[in-house]
Amino acid sequence: MSRMGDVLAGFHAAWEFDSDSVLIRFERGIRTPKLFQALGERRIPHEALAAVTLTPGKRGTVVLHAVPRPGADPLMAAAAGQLKDSSDPYRLVLPAERETLAEYYADELRPLLGPAYDAEDFLVAPPEGPAQFKAYDGKASFDGKTVSYRWFWTGASSAKWKAGDQSFAVRDLADVEWRSPEVFDGHLRLLRRTPGVSQPAQADQDPAAVVFGLGYGPVHESLPFAAAVLDAVRSSGGGGQRDEPRPPARRDPADIADRIRHLGELHLAGLLTDAEFSSKKAELLAEL
Repeated sequence: MSRMGDVLAGFHAAWEFDSDSVLIRFERGIRTPKLFQALGERRIPHEALAAVTLTPGKRGTVVLHAVPRPGADPLMAAAAGQLKDSSDPYRLVLPAERETLAEYYADELRPLLGPAYDAEDFLVAPPEGPAQFKAYDGKASFDGKTVSYRWFWTGASSAKWKAGDQSFAVRDLADVEWRSPEVFDGHLRLLRRTPGVSQPAQADQDPAAVVFGLGYGPVHESLPFAAAVLDAVRSSGGGGQRDEPRPPARRDPADIADRIRHLGELHLAGLLTDAEFSSKKAELLAEL
């Protein structure tokens, strides 16, 4: 292998070649894709790679692509093939005059990759990612053990308002479904382990999902978040007994008053029955 610490710099990123891994450092410049800026840097073990290719790029460039092994990286597993080439963290775009140098590093890497197989466990650490982000209909938060959704007045469907704010222990989850906000009907959905319980087909009706919109749930926020949750779900093994219900945290009285006013609006609009309005109002008052 090349000398430890050798660096190959391209547009928006530089790869540092070590004896057992490739360290990818992403630039933070204004033209750097926001996902790269959010990732900062990532260490990719050689065993997490399936292949290395070098192909012509656009406008006098070449592209060095370290192809991740299926199932090796929670970020790419969550992305499920939806990332644009320009936002693929495994592609290093270089000026064409560096093709020979890029081919040298590709040739050095290839013998280290081992036989082809799908990884059973994640081999790449999940991105640190944001602990929370704003979707169109709610705010999603993750503390490493629990995913929480807090609905917004303006975006959440009546079904979600009726269900109330949600919390999900990662050990009760089976999988994470991310749909890019750059395509129609983007969302983040948590797939639960509860046997015999089906989830609504439409994400805007599913209390286990938040939906995206223009400016809400952008890739650089929602995808690292989804990857971190997915890694935690896989690490937990899932299953087991469900957590005992926790008493709701005490809330700001002004926040409770706002929620009750919104419930009143839904009630007047016919979206909540008298019984639903009274029950939900009692729940909110009990949180004071």
